[in-house]
Amino acid sequence: MFKNPGQDILRSILKDSKTIAVVGLSNKPYRTSYQISLAMKEAGYKIIPVNPEITEALGEPAYSSLSQIEEPVDIINVFRRSNFLPDLAKEAKEINAKAFWAQQGVFHEDVPSILKDTKIEVVMNNCIKVTHALVK
Repeated sequence: MFKNPGQDILRSILKDSKTIAVVGLSNKPYRTSYQISLAMKEAGYKIIPVNPEITEALGEPAYSSLSQIEEPVDIINVFRRSNFLPDLAKEAKEINAKAFWAQQGVFHEDVPSILKDTKIEVVMNNCIKVTHALVK
């Protein structure tokens, strides 16, 4: 049974990271993905939107997929339905992020086994903004 990393590892991920690719980031300010990403941007992280439906969000150009991002990514933060996680985890293996982080309510039992042979920490069903506030 999957268990998220402990507070020390979560703190380390957030402290040592600078760039967050947000899969499913909306450009609509009333959406949760926008609000949480804005808060993380205001906390000092660079946000890279990943959403084929938009051209930009939070002043940053959007990418259609993780594989299109050409700069290093520390955290992949996912705002998509749980059924999309396995394919996103497979794509995450190719960009070598530190963490694959699925937001509150987003979980898929196959993700840990997909990422088991990597150094990518898996966090699921956990709000990155709330965790950031708790482990600072």
